[in-house]
Amino acid sequence: MFPIRFIRSYSTGRTREIIKFYYDFKSPFSYLALEPALQLEKDYPVQIRFIPWRFRAEETFGGTVEQRDKRNWDKIRYGYSECRRFANERGLIIRGPQRIFDSSMSLIAGLYADKNQFFDPFASRTFELFFKRQLNIENIDEIIKLLYETSKKDQTPEEFSQDFQNYLNNQGQQDYLNAEKEAEQDHVFGVPMFIIRDEPFWGYDRLSWVRKTLDSLNL
Repeated sequence: MFPIRFIRSYSTGRTREIIKFYYDFKSPFSYLALEPALQLEKDYPVQIRFIPWRFRAEETFGGTVEQRDKRNWDKIRYGYSECRRFANERGLIIRGPQRIFDSSMSLIAGLYADKNQFFDPFASRTFELFFKRQLNIENIDEIIKLLYETSKKDQTPEEFSQDFQNYLNNQGQQDYLNAEKEAEQDHVFGVPMFIIRDEPFWGYDRLSWVRKTLDSLNL
């Protein structure tokens, strides 16, 4: 299933190129990349495939919070300083998390939202609240509440909660594992990462290159 690169739109009949977008809800640069990624679907005949990839903060920044040395803390402080520069230009708020979060459950929630066609509002709100320090992405009650608030609300809250938890404990685990395997095949090492015809573009500041590549394809 991984090599699929095109999809036909049911509404227009046009063929659209699929662009992969690897993200993590605890990645501030993924937050910055979300809106521009959605804009690509408006400006080009493309469809974004949102694929979760859990950012390994311990591997990148020298272990747990207690294990990090000064050099790694300097890297983290600079990274968030740079994020805030970009965020301030767009009126977004990005506050560094006060601990290392496991984003796995929220990423499975993202898969659930995508399957049920409300990924965009769920992802936007998740990023916004998490980086305002108003959402615990490890808390299932908070995640279910946010899922329901951004969903189509075609079920009762109780039915919705049961449906998500069933997905979380069953098919969601397999979907998440499939995403991990696909990321390994795509040689993903960080997020955000765009993949266009097997060519990777890593980082929020590579979006101009993404657009140049799309322009060159004459879609």
